[in-house]
Amino acid sequence: MEIKLNFFGAAKNVTGSCYFLEANGMRLLVDCGLYQERDLKQRNWDPFPVPANTIDAVLLTHAHLDHCGRLPKLVKEGFKGTVYATSATAEIAHIIMLDSAHIQEEDIKHKMKRHERSGKKSPFPYEPLYTMEDAEKVKNLFSSVRYNTPVRIGEGITAEFREAGHVFGSSSIRIVVEQDGEKRSVLFSGDVGRWDLPIMRDPYQYENADYVLIESTYGDRVHKDVTDIPRELARVINETHQAGGNVVIPSFALERTQELLYHLNNLLKDDRIPHLMAFVDSPMAIKITEVFKKHPELFDEETMAHVRAGEKPCDFPGLTMSQSVDQSKAINHIKGTAIIIAGSGMCTGGRIKHHLKNNVSRPESTILFVGYQAVGTLGRILLEKPETVRIFGEEHLVRARIERIGGFSAHADQNELFRWLSSIQNRPRKVFVVHGEESQSNAFGKFLSEKTGWECVVPGYEQEIVLD
Repeated sequence: MEIKLNFFGAAKNVTGSCYFLEANGMRLLVDCGLYQERDLKQRNWDPFPVPANTIDAVLLTHAHLDHCGRLPKLVKEGFKGTVYATSATAEIAHIIMLDSAHIQEEDIKHKMKRHERSGKKSPFPYEPLYTMEDAEKVKNLFSSVRYNTPVRIGEGITAEFREAGHVFGSSSIRIVVEQDGEKRSVLFSGDVGRWDLPIMRDPYQYENADYVLIESTYGDRVHKDVTDIPRELARVINETHQAGGNVVIPSFALERTQELLYHLNNLLKDDRIPHLMAFVDSPMAIKITEVFKKHPELFDEETMAHVRAGEKPCDFPGLTMSQSVDQSKAINHIKGTAIIIAGSGMCTGGRIKHHLKNNVSRPESTILFVGYQAVGTLGRILLEKPETVRIFGEEHLVRARIERIGGFSAHADQNELFRWLSSIQNRPRKVFVVHGEESQSNAFGKFLSEKTGWECVVPGYEQEIVLD
């Protein structure tokens, strides 16, 4: 029995999730994500460590950009295999990849203009990583899978997708390899979600696995109680309203935006916040919300009860979905307080950068973070509350209030990751701690090893390990 495992991303860092499995003459990737940390972005431009045309299939855990965002590049370099994913993941990933390509094309245009004016040279090529045409080509390669139903990937290789509880359509994937009458299972956690969150069903817990790759985004900490979210959200909105500023919320278009709308709807129904104008300034979030409507079978029971009662959990009076650029620009002319939800969630691109530019120097406004901010991103820089911040090549004083509500996270914390793993009845041969900054991965590996006695390894980038 020989299986080769290599870590082509999210090893001692958070983004760029990509794992390479070679067995029975087949080459598979689990995820193919974009690097979003500033110090690691150059990896997006590097050729894949193995030729793209030699890869047989990609198994996609979910549609976040750091898990699917390099698929168009893989296709551009020659990949012609199958991309296995749930229907919801395939539909949302298509939307997200097209948006990513559009942002890259626009960013290149703006950078070229700025650099021409200043005489500065870019460390990256003056071309997008991939175009919208490249992203469109991925769509035809998707093969939809059902939860809880084994899928034959190749000779002696099957994969089973189970609910991860992280975002809509997300999966953990267990790959079973059979050689010479022996079987080995390799469990890829994907991003593990949390229990009892709005909209999402709880993560599925596996009973056995020979090898486990476990994410560790929050492997060194415990989240605040989820019940704090409405109270904290109401506090920030009310205080900002009294000050006369805007509440600017960088938010991921997938899951986080819908969860925010769910909470805002409840706060308004209970009259805990003023009935302000609210905007979802993200065409991508609007499209993704339509995918939610297509797949009510993925809602949890509480959300389904709202739907059966004729309610719209993610909609309320005063909410505007801003599709066009002109609608987005018009938000800046509103007097008084508005709630502005825009992408991208880590402030690396998209319309949020324009709203930050217009509000970051206003003491009466609040920049409210409701999601993880990777090292090197504009979001993380703002969380550190610097005196100035660079946006669109210009320095701006940071005078707005910077707030964060941690309980919003769709990632399991240390205790929840352990809860997810604790259902495994056998002793895994090895556990690989991935998808976390190095200190977080090390901390969770130590925690898990002390709790279980399991052998835990924090692998490095492009490290190859033979599984026997």
